[in-house]
Amino acid sequence: MLQMSFTSPSHLRLGASATALALMLMTSPAIAQTSAPADQTTAPAQEEDIVVTGFRASLSTALAEKRQETAAVDSILAEDIGKFPDSNLAESMQRIPGVALARGDGGEGRNISVRGLGAQFTRVRINGMEGTSQTGGSDIFGAGNSGRSFDFNVFPTEIFSALTVRKTPSADVEEGSLGATVDLTAPKPLDTGKPFVFSATARGVWNELSKKVDPRASMLVSKQFGDSGFGILASAAYQKRNLREVGYSAVDLLPANVNGGFCSPVGYTPQNPATSAAKGTDALNCSTGNPRTGSVAAYQAIQDLRRADAPNIPGSGAFFPRIPRYVNSEQDQERIGGTLTLQFKPDDATDISLDLLYSRFDVTRRDNYIAGLSFARSISNNGQPMVSVRDVEFDENGSLVYGLFDGVDVRSEGLVDHFVSTFKQANLNFKRRLNDSLEISGVFGLNQSVWDGKKRLQTFMDVIDSDNFSIDYRGGGTVPTIGFGFDVANPGAFTYAPSLADGTVLGGFSFQGRPQKNTTDNFTGDVNLKWTVSDAFTLRVGGQYRESRFHLVSLRPYSADLTVRPLPAGTSLADITTQITGLDNLWGHGAPASWAAIDADRWAEAFDFDSVRFCGSECGGVDTRVNEEIKSAYIMGTFDLGDRLGIGLRGDIGVRYVKTDMRSSGYIQVTPPAGTTSPTNLIGRYASATNSYDDWLPSANIVIEPTRNVLIRLSGAKVMARPELGLLAPTSGVNAVTRTGSINNPYLDPIRANTFDAALEWYFRPGSLLSVAFFYKDIKSFIQNINSQIAFSELGLPNALLEGSNTAPTELFNISQPFNTPGGPLKGIEVNAQVPFTFLPGFLRNFGALANYTYASSKIDYCLASSGGACTVSTRDDLIGLSKNTASGTLYYEDKKFSIRGTVNWRDRFIRGIPASQGSDIQGNAPTLYVDASASYNVTDNIKLIVEAQNLTDEQNRLYIDSTRQDTLFETRIGRTVSAGVNVRF
Repeated sequence: MLQMSFTSPSHLRLGASATALALMLMTSPAIAQTSAPADQTTAPAQEEDIVVTGFRASLSTALAEKRQETAAVDSILAEDIGKFPDSNLAESMQRIPGVALARGDGGEGRNISVRGLGAQFTRVRINGMEGTSQTGGSDIFGAGNSGRSFDFNVFPTEIFSALTVRKTPSADVEEGSLGATVDLTAPKPLDTGKPFVFSATARGVWNELSKKVDPRASMLVSKQFGDSGFGILASAAYQKRNLREVGYSAVDLLPANVNGGFCSPVGYTPQNPATSAAKGTDALNCSTGNPRTGSVAAYQAIQDLRRADAPNIPGSGAFFPRIPRYVNSEQDQERIGGTLTLQFKPDDATDISLDLLYSRFDVTRRDNYIAGLSFARSISNNGQPMVSVRDVEFDENGSLVYGLFDGVDVRSEGLVDHFVSTFKQANLNFKRRLNDSLEISGVFGLNQSVWDGKKRLQTFMDVIDSDNFSIDYRGGGTVPTIGFGFDVANPGAFTYAPSLADGTVLGGFSFQGRPQKNTTDNFTGDVNLKWTVSDAFTLRVGGQYRESRFHLVSLRPYSADLTVRPLPAGTSLADITTQITGLDNLWGHGAPASWAAIDADRWAEAFDFDSVRFCGSECGGVDTRVNEEIKSAYIMGTFDLGDRLGIGLRGDIGVRYVKTDMRSSGYIQVTPPAGTTSPTNLIGRYASATNSYDDWLPSANIVIEPTRNVLIRLSGAKVMARPELGLLAPTSGVNAVTRTGSINNPYLDPIRANTFDAALEWYFRPGSLLSVAFFYKDIKSFIQNINSQIAFSELGLPNALLEGSNTAPTELFNISQPFNTPGGPLKGIEVNAQVPFTFLPGFLRNFGALANYTYASSKIDYCLASSGGACTVSTRDDLIGLSKNTASGTLYYEDKKFSIRGTVNWRDRFIRGIPASQGSDIQGNAPTLYVDASASYNVTDNIKLIVEAQNLTDEQNRLYIDSTRQDTLFETRIGRTVSAGVNVRF
């Protein structure tokens, strides 16, 4: 409990007016009613004690910490021991100005961007030690994370007591961030203020799509042992969730010409596809048993649409969903976490603690799709050129409005993805005041993050040449109604068998790069010395050694075990399938009431999945390692001149030197020859690389207090962020048939920037703040994947990769490779307000509000193609991941018994990728608005009832392609989530 005593101010009218202007939560009449009469403004103030607990106490404490810091720092603190304000760490940070949330599967907060800079530019420290956290995910949300981005959803919130976002650097804080440094802190036993604490919370969590109630529980025990100065604290948290996500996916949007156009109508010249006895194509048939039924008018409408950059290519301006499909995704999650802290403070000069932390996130995701597949297939597997167009309609931008087709292949696809993310850390923190002027402190620790992708199995069954297939956007909205032309719930309509000689695919399976394991081991050793020279000046010096070891291993099955076999004798598709139901009610948009899908467990039993053989790099698997060794030292002076100059002046000035040595190795993959039954006689080789660079990183933070309760903050620094780990392994892969490939670049330099920040903060009442901040980052360099045409002989790869492809070493390949490219400026403003309405009469004084708004702008030149080391095609656009506008607002009420609050978070559209596919400039994310709420009631001093709700407005996230057309790539519904529980505390 935090107790504060303050005197009611005489400038009530000014405070209320400022609050109204910043928050727009109070009307003019309300302000007038709360203003003191003019003849009373000079009356003696009445002093009163206000007891502040819970959410309001956490806000007040965080604000006090922000005010005392010289750097720009914002914090979220626990409302009570074992009670973090939100159910997800990343979602908590949405209330911090400049922080935007990136959601993953099921709408759960996964990582953050700060001031327009994505997750890869944000460093995270746990109990003072840098950590990494990686999970898997669906492809649309970036699949598995094997880089530096920190996935917050690995951890239960209950094991932490505070998170702090540091937006401006100082020399004593490790380098590596362009956006922010986030500190996660677990509770300590001697900080609780009580000899013994026990807190336990149990909840039931219900989601309107999954229709299930899932358990969530946590417990914390803290004990101080008399006057010994020793304490121990243990916490544990458990959560099990069943998530369901339903919606629509297009996978991509492609112009009609990409896969060879459509089947031309009877009599149309030129005929497409050309006559082929092997394919069964002639003047009357698109393929064997698939007659030409298309309309000349519809076919010609497609041919006439041509992009300005491809005026001579028929159909280049007619855009179709690549794989239009309905989506059903279900997840079983189990999240376990715990901490154990031993703390020893024998006197006021010594503080030693040993912190142990563990978290485990176990996820099995089952995705099912019912899709039109032909629009993604070329003539080689009897795809789009074998589809007749009976009717078609486009809008003015070339986006499909309606289409009716014959000869469309339909697929029922299932994907099972099972991964386990674990995080373990042990660190020893110490601080010892040697005398009145000298203090030594440090941290030594180890942590390990493991993402173990145990299985990623895809199974599918197909219907070939379905007629009356339709895609219809005419009902309005952003997603179509899909008609499949047959009863998709009937498993007997589908086939599962080996492919035919003419390229027809009749069903099958794939392993999609699993099993796979990413392991990152970190060691940190840090020692700091603080010398208090005088009351006004302190000198800090220190050194740090960090080592990070990243290891990625991916196995692959023997080629012979990837062969699709017929169904076992006596087994029908009905025996190994299940029904996907409920999308017609949960999603609508014409989704079928049910469709047949392969049951992965029955399929595995029927085909003896356990007998599949896997091998490593010796047969084309992945084995890459990156080892970073970082040595750094700093010197920094902090000063506080008080009001010696007539104004308050304090700050820090220092410089950090850092030396980075990188070693990496990887196995250059060679595709095994067709029919290989064992990992023998395969060609491949290891490659290794080293790189080294150093940086001098000066920084300064100045705080000026020209008048009481008004602060001016100024900050300037040089900063750097290292390249993604996965890009540094010297690995490559090429396709000799398509003459394409990708090559990593272990010689990438870090991204460097010069930064400047300025802020004005007014702490006009206790627990209150109005502020505005300006930030500018001159990003000197960026890292982009650039496509270049390079002769195979210049790639440094073995010629054995070309065997059987009829490709000569002198031929050009289209190669994608990451390079350092010029950056650009990023600038923006933040406006922030925190106001408890203690100036209002009666129960209204228990209300309060938070609000913030951030505008960020940055333009980067993206190189789309290069030749001879020079960029030949480029475009200029927003920085990837940057939302120009973000805002958050919270209105709360809290008294001794009851607490309730609602939070609104809005994020503007942002770019997910540049370039996009042919004919489209970007992949983007549409704006989102999420509304959450929570309430609690203290039944007694020891028992509290809790109710929480997320996504009250049933917001749906939409991804799109192309800045002009904004065709929907992906849109899903996650539904509302409500939890109710009880907290017991002694």
